[in-house]
Amino acid sequence: MAFVLETFGKLQLMDREGNVVAFPEKGLLLLAYLLTSEQGTAYRATLDRFLWGERDRGISDSTLRKLLSRITALQNELGVEVLSLEGSAVSINRAALSSDLLLVGDEPDPFVRLKGLVKLMDQTFLGTASTQSREFRHWLSEREKYHGDLLEDTLRSASQLAQTKEQSRLLRDAAIILFKSGPRDQDTLNLLVQSLDAGEHVASLQSFFEERRNAIAKGLDTLQLKPSEQKPKVAARVSAPFEGSGASGLPLMPGELGITVPRLVLLPPTNQSTHADAASLAASLIEDITIGFCAFNSLQVIAPYSAIQISHHQETQVAFFERHNVNYVLETRINAVSDEVTLFVQLIFFDDSQILWADRFRLTHHSLLRDRKAISRQIALCVSSEIARHEEVRADLQLHPIAYHRYLVGRQHLARLTLPNLRRARGEMRAALSASPDFAPALSSMGRTYSKEWLLTARGDIDLLTQAENLAKKAIEKRSDFADGFREFGVAKLLQGAFDESAEAMEVAENLAPHYADVIADHADTLVHCSRPSMALQKIERAIELNPLSPDPYLWTAAGANYALSEFEAALDYIGRMADPSLADRLAAASWAMLGRQDMARVCVRRVREANPNFDVDKWLAAVPSKEQWQKDLYREGLKKAGF
Repeated sequence: MAFVLETFGKLQLMDREGNVVAFPEKGLLLLAYLLTSEQGTAYRATLDRFLWGERDRGISDSTLRKLLSRITALQNELGVEVLSLEGSAVSINRAALSSDLLLVGDEPDPFVRLKGLVKLMDQTFLGTASTQSREFRHWLSEREKYHGDLLEDTLRSASQLAQTKEQSRLLRDAAIILFKSGPRDQDTLNLLVQSLDAGEHVASLQSFFEERRNAIAKGLDTLQLKPSEQKPKVAARVSAPFEGSGASGLPLMPGELGITVPRLVLLPPTNQSTHADAASLAASLIEDITIGFCAFNSLQVIAPYSAIQISHHQETQVAFFERHNVNYVLETRINAVSDEVTLFVQLIFFDDSQILWADRFRLTHHSLLRDRKAISRQIALCVSSEIARHEEVRADLQLHPIAYHRYLVGRQHLARLTLPNLRRARGEMRAALSASPDFAPALSSMGRTYSKEWLLTARGDIDLLTQAENLAKKAIEKRSDFADGFREFGVAKLLQGAFDESAEAMEVAENLAPHYADVIADHADTLVHCSRPSMALQKIERAIELNPLSPDPYLWTAAGANYALSEFEAALDYIGRMADPSLADRLAAASWAMLGRQDMARVCVRRVREANPNFDVDKWLAAVPSKEQWQKDLYREGLKKAGF
């Protein structure tokens, strides 16, 4: 063969000495097209549509004539005829041209064949060469499907024969490429799970759901609550034990339940460190994480190639996500503080920009080489389980569209803690419950309005807490796997001084939703009142990391934990970050007084008196729950010094 057309990696024409031949890009695309056509021949009109799409006929003929004229002149210069022109037809001379497009399909040894395919398909087909015509896109799609099918068939043949580590590694490399190429049917997914040794992911996910069910049962038993028999059917199916969907024993796909399968895109890491090799380390880790998703057929993952491309064009990301129905986005970011390099990962629900989960992992050479597999599995499991939990809630909400709308309006009012807002939120929750009396999210949120009113009014009205507790119980009865129900039950019990019951409820809530920032924040608040401020501070800092634009209750809890640790300046820093710092005027007054700043303390005292002329320190402290007396004494000391 005189020339070789390379199509994987870069699209280029090579001579017999291995030198690149200066050939027009459109001409190279034309060669690739003709090589894959059955007869090796096409009419000029067909080639014109392939290269440029539908255009003005006169312009098309002129452009194609110029291209063919350039190719003819180049062939004369090279002394070889790759293309021949006969009237309106253009033909390729297969005797003068070979190509990697022909792949290695005739090789009898499956491992030799697989090795050749992996080497080629680990590169981008056609490189950066492209054209915008519909005919080109259709041809490209057909070629990529052909390549994928050939790789899959070869992988199946080789997977039955692998004996050495090298052969197993080759199977793994092929499976990675096949997984990246796009969605596959269940049989292929099972093959990938086997080839990638992803069984550990499946077992871990099953273990996660088993732990989740055990947490629900334990919580119901401990709190002496009973679930309702009338659970939403869709949510019950999603969270049911594994009923098996093929050999892997994976959970039922949402599509089987009449729910659209959620789509996830993993964006490649942005590098905010000065360490040049951090990006390649993180990119390898993200590839491992992607492999983990082979085990979860309840997700569709956008192909990594597309994810990489869209990551370079942030201005068009939203349009891309909307066009391709992306529900979840996994963002990754490399940071460096001194010599420590970390990978920050966060999962975002795209529809409302809600952060569902976030974590940070060390990226030193030593730890990554040692822990890479464990880290990738942990991230894949956390993301998959969090999406599973979130999809359960979404399925439930979709059953009650009117109630859900009123609930969302009410939640907006709950974002800012004032008495008028609490009462507006309560009105919306009542409207939601009128539309759907068993709507658990509205029941738990309505309970929250009563417990927050108890805090804001500082009157110690036990009826408010009784209302909050009863509504939380009702929410748990309607949906026993709903973290918010246990969370509000825990808050109500805490404010009544039932510390152990509160802590148990919060533990259940966090087990049900281990990355739900609001639940973690309320768990932290419970720990503050249980006189465990150090642990509370760890939890609230975790909640703030998950929800960086933190609502006032997070910052209030962090301030309370710092006050209990006698870190009065830190307490004031958190209060200063609140949208409405006056909510924490009592705590601020005590903090200023403990720092000896009576002038600032008096300002806060005056505001408290204006809002609540009958405020009495001893009555308030009698009502505020604290498990250990030292904590009440510390708070009383600060309030008295402030002038209350």
